[in-house]
Amino acid sequence: MKMIVGLGNVGPQYKETRHNTGFMVVDEFADKHGVELSTQKMEAKIGSTNINGEKVMLVEPLTFMNESGRSVGPLMKFFKLDLSDLIVIYDDMDLPIGKIRLRNHGSAGGHNGIKSLIAHLGTDKFNRIKVGTDHPTKESVVNYVLGHFTDDQKPGLNQAIDNSVSALEEFIDGEEFNKLENKYN
Repeated sequence: MKMIVGLGNVGPQYKETRHNTGFMVVDEFADKHGVELSTQKMEAKIGSTNINGEKVMLVEPLTFMNESGRSVGPLMKFFKLDLSDLIVIYDDMDLPIGKIRLRNHGSAGGHNGIKSLIAHLGTDKFNRIKVGTDHPTKESVVNYVLGHFTDDQKPGLNQAIDNSVSALEEFIDGEEFNKLENKYN
């Protein structure tokens, strides 16, 4: 089984904000594959399906971004998943809009959701897709990440979401993650 986790904040006021990019990718993947995230378990919305014989669980933690690990850690233990079966999608201000970067380990880089995951998983060695949101030029980081994408940013965002969904599909089909890194980075 593969677990795909999108990071974000819960509530209508956060819908489609830069910090909810992980939720946007999971929602796009779910729409494309006809999956509803209708179950709640361990502080997360969950949906599951089978794709080409592989069971896939989609997860959106309900803990808010900074406590994402509080949900993901117990889910990993409950389903007895290996870290190699996990992939986490989240926003990255250090990447330009439209770019994605895949990594199979690394520090949190100041991202509190990833800090929480590292703390609850006990390692930084898990697959991830960082989706570029660009860096603020005038406003504070908090206001920027909790703000909405501008009309100029939306085409790049849509491209990054499409590329992320494609990478997820290849991951589910069994492509080695390091090959996906080479292809999408």
